[in-house]
Amino acid sequence: MFDKILIANRGEIACRVIKTARKMGIRTVAVYSDADRNALHVQMADEAVHIGPPPAAQSYIVIDKIMAAIAATGAQAVHPGYGFLSENRNFAAALEAEGVVFIGPPSPAIEAMGDKITSKKLAMEAGVSTVPGYMGLIADADEAVKISRETGYPVMIKASAGGGGKGMRIAWNDGEAAEGFQSSKNEAAASFGDDRIFIEKFVTQPRHIEIQVLADKHGHCVYLHERECSIQRRNQKVIEEAPSPFLDEATRKAMGEQACALANAVGYTSAGTVEFIVDGNRNFYFLEMNTRLQVEHPVTELITGVDLVEQMIRVANGEPLPFKQSDLKINGWAMESRLYAEDPYRNFLPSIGRLTRYRPPVEGPTETGIVRNDTGVYEGGEISMFYDPMIAKLCTWGPTRHQAIEEMRLALDTFEVEGIGHNLPFCSAVMDHPRFTSGNITTAFIAEEYPDGFQGATLDDATLRRVAAAAAAMNRVAEIRRTRISGTMDNHTRRVGDDWIVSLQGQTHAVKIAADPNGSTVTFPDGQALRVESDWTPGQPLARLWIDGTTLAIKTAKIPMGFRMRLRGADLKVHVQTPRQKALSGLMLEKAAPDTSKYLLCPMPGLVVRINVSEGDEVQEGQALATVEAMKMENILKAERKAVVKAIKASEGASLRVDDVILEFE
Repeated sequence: MFDKILIANRGEIACRVIKTARKMGIRTVAVYSDADRNALHVQMADEAVHIGPPPAAQSYIVIDKIMAAIAATGAQAVHPGYGFLSENRNFAAALEAEGVVFIGPPSPAIEAMGDKITSKKLAMEAGVSTVPGYMGLIADADEAVKISRETGYPVMIKASAGGGGKGMRIAWNDGEAAEGFQSSKNEAAASFGDDRIFIEKFVTQPRHIEIQVLADKHGHCVYLHERECSIQRRNQKVIEEAPSPFLDEATRKAMGEQACALANAVGYTSAGTVEFIVDGNRNFYFLEMNTRLQVEHPVTELITGVDLVEQMIRVANGEPLPFKQSDLKINGWAMESRLYAEDPYRNFLPSIGRLTRYRPPVEGPTETGIVRNDTGVYEGGEISMFYDPMIAKLCTWGPTRHQAIEEMRLALDTFEVEGIGHNLPFCSAVMDHPRFTSGNITTAFIAEEYPDGFQGATLDDATLRRVAAAAAAMNRVAEIRRTRISGTMDNHTRRVGDDWIVSLQGQTHAVKIAADPNGSTVTFPDGQALRVESDWTPGQPLARLWIDGTTLAIKTAKIPMGFRMRLRGADLKVHVQTPRQKALSGLMLEKAAPDTSKYLLCPMPGLVVRINVSEGDEVQEGQALATVEAMKMENILKAERKAVVKAIKASEGASLRVDDVILEFE
């Protein structure tokens, strides 16, 4: 077995590989850029080597710098993680030339299957059903438009070397095809150092289901069942699960056997994933093969009990697989929520900054399941604009799909993240969405269910009552504490009343509280009484309560006459007032929001790549005004109405903060 391996990656996946290597008794080497000098993976590794400036194109994807780090540390093998150089044939070949083991497939297999254009051609030659499209190289935007017309809209414009949603656009007309081609090309060059683009038919109402394969150097290949990855936004997976709620055993077996046949055809070894589009009749079509470890691999590990990173290392060391296909059963159900530094209330735009609070839920067995959190950050650390916005991958396991979802609901509600915008509320809302819980999902789920973006979840009446009862009980605890403050006036005792008005989400509840040493009973006007017990004390940002025997976790903060409460994707202002306070507060005027309609504001921290207009130009609704880049993604800002540009307040190349002014209109 290897004595030392280098991880040619960063963040969450580097930490993940280090954990398994440590378990196997293997020393690890981390590499890092200037931006990652204090990163968690650097702290966890046995050694760390600096490889350059923050941009990945000047550090993490520069093969010579990785090779120099290997030579300096004497690492015998390299795990590439995902992204960066993980599917770069030249990198694998360079390692082979130096006698360093690549913990992944051989370079010919990477060349054959890692390139989306080549892999599709090979799949077609092998008789595998593929999605219609144009597999050749595309010279320019005009040719992209021509091909898109011939293929038939809508089309998917994809980077040949792409992954993780980078370099991908859906085009529904000529204008979007031309614009999407150039943006995909730019993103592909920045993210992968390869700007080749291809176009395929976009299949409407599809499910994205992938098969995990594992092959050794002794001719054995197995599939570890499937993952459902249909909950996507901008072609980037958000929530994954294993197994799929849609497949039957016959389809699962057919897809698995086809995936293994494809892997065997190219001499594949190590872990890999074959991705399929599956239609409503369970017909499946080959999309691509990812010749690396997938981001969502933990859900497969949770239902099979197989450590995929360990098996990759053992396969690279020449060991045979320790199991047969018949040994790989599906045990229970697993969910994964990807926590991104993206603000769901600003249309999921990237959010960077310092994590002023980062408290994930406790990992390990629970009363009914398992919680796992794979991360590469820590409290006080910084989310950089230079890399992927993923913060963590929160995973849960349960004996059934319903129990895995329930475990995820509670885990999301107890996950504390402050200092940046993040998509925790959105993930929580999905877990409660009737269409998701029924399993009736497609890759269009987010676009169809949240067409106007995410503005927070609306809680049902039963949940609102539980929150109202919790707020009333918590407010009483806070009021009792305030009566015990020292230094108050003599001969005066403050009395805490039993009658309170709770206002939340447009509802008002007049409640009566009866307290005892173990908790409170909150009674509503219709006679319903809810028992509330908790060990919460004022000032704690997370409240765990037991309401009629069921657990409720609420992230809470004090506001005047109440609390800000966050749970299940909702962000509520909950006011708890005496009847007199409620009457007086109704007389208060609301503060009007400032008028920003004459300005184009930067919606996220980022770099101004292009200004598309000049002062004095008349712009039309939908016209591109500027492009801002953040976290390797280009965001085109468009005019919301017809206007004339009065002044340009930002220049190309400028780094802007949220709400900085880019343009002013007359």
